[in-house]
Amino acid sequence: MKIKEIYELAVNKGIDNDPRSREAVLKLLEKENKTFEQLKEDEKAEFDRDRLFNPYGDTRVLFGDPVREVNRVLAGIDMEVGEVLLADKLAGRGRPVDLLIAHHPEGKAMAALYQVMQVQSDVLASFGVPINVAEGIMTSRINEVKRGLMPLNHNRAVDAARLLDIPLMCCHTAADNLVQKYIQDMIDRENPETLEELVKAIKKIPEYAEAVQYNAGPAIVLGSKENRAGKIMVDMTGGTSGSEDAYSKLAVAGVGTLVVMHIGEKHRKEAEKNHINVINAGHMASDSLGMNLFLDELARRGVEVLACSGLIRYERKE
Repeated sequence: MKIKEIYELAVNKGIDNDPRSREAVLKLLEKENKTFEQLKEDEKAEFDRDRLFNPYGDTRVLFGDPVREVNRVLAGIDMEVGEVLLADKLAGRGRPVDLLIAHHPEGKAMAALYQVMQVQSDVLASFGVPINVAEGIMTSRINEVKRGLMPLNHNRAVDAARLLDIPLMCCHTAADNLVQKYIQDMIDRENPETLEELVKAIKKIPEYAEAVQYNAGPAIVLGSKENRAGKIMVDMTGGTSGSEDAYSKLAVAGVGTLVVMHIGEKHRKEAEKNHINVINAGHMASDSLGMNLFLDELARRGVEVLACSGLIRYERKE
């Protein structure tokens, strides 16, 4: 496969599994194209043209010739300078890496992370929060994240990859969409009644089962194992943690339990205040599941996948 084919595959898998539906995402892309056509020439020169076909600002090719052939990738959750050096070391041992694939964004993709957060409004709306309320509570949070990203040193890993001539891309929300749908579909199918049954269902998934061995598996962080789960919402996509104001709205909408990758203390307290149960499925295990569902597509096309940096690699044959 060529780098551009891998990139396009990541984007298409993300769109196919987007909680907003493929049709809704394509409509947004159509709107983006119309906006671009109305820009002045100097504005077009500054415009990131990947936005015309890729709705995920945190999924990008960060360095490398798009037509370069890829036979082996080194994939991980956080691909930073150390992982770039690891790829160079592997080449010295006869296992050259044609492409680094990070889950968490680096470079310009990290700087654009806030752009994908609007998907959370649609997820909230799908669980009964009025869309005007969902968009209202997300606006301030998105701006807060945007400001927080500004002072970061985004390009460290990208610069290292460029100096060593090792292509680098990241696949963040595109992969998170995959795990979001996979877990929500599993829960809707299994229909667990209690939190204990819910945790057991999640632990049946290989990535989470292995994470248990690392003391990083699914855990109840709010509620008790005997608690009835009620309506269960999976919250694993949309860039980063959403608004703390969402919990009161979800409680009114009838959500009883949240399944998340991780949860900060302020968010946990708001969930507790609103009597919402919370299952922390595990960050690395959840990210690994989303990445594996994408990486399996590469493996089926003959690309060798090496895993590092916290990626719990499990290959599904179908």
